Amino acid sequence: MRPESTRIERIQIMSHDNPKPSKTELNNSNSLSATVASLYSRHKPLKVCMVGSSGGHLAHLHMLRPFLKDKDRFWVTFDKEDARSLLQGERVYTCYYPTNRNLKNLARNTLLTWKVLRKEKPDLIISSGAAVAVPFFYLGKLFGAKTIYIEVFDRIDKPTVTGKLVYPITDIFVVQWDEMKKVYPKAVNFGSIF
Repeated sequence: MRPESTRIERIQIMSHDNPKPSKTELNNSNSLSATVASLYSRHKPLKVCMVGSSGGHLAHLHMLRPFLKDKDRFWVTFDKEDARSLLQGERVYTCYYPTNRNLKNLARNTLLTWKVLRKEKPDLIISSGAAVAVPFFYLGKLFGAKTIYIEVFDRIDKPTVTGKLVYPITDIFVVQWDEMKKVYPKAVNFGSIF
């Protein structure tokens, strides 16, 4: 399915009042801030690309908004109602879906990735999946971006397909369960973000 506004020139900018972040969001934001600080020794503002499928993946990433508040940021997700509602007031690039095991949309999203990264030049790419993250992580490395992948909360002891694909090239791989350290030995455990 093709979203209505997939062209790079058609970035959605919406207005939205952000609710106050929860204590959990602030705690995890502090952990993420410390982790990101370990990647960068400079004082210039970071440009962050947040990539995720709509639904739970996007909700998961949105909980990091305290970390994002002072960052130049943009989002890449599906053009769906929940994404439009959640990301009002944000710069949003819409990608093609479905993405799981759909080679045509993988090719289209890879081309979109190239265009977005060439235009935006982010310093950091953060994702919690799903498949749309893969081209952003691999091409992002070519553009010199650092990457952080957050494995989803509902995976306690088995990896996701996207997690397995991006783990080898991810700068910081975050899990939310100690059991996942057996699956991803180099991961860091932040505990639950939800």
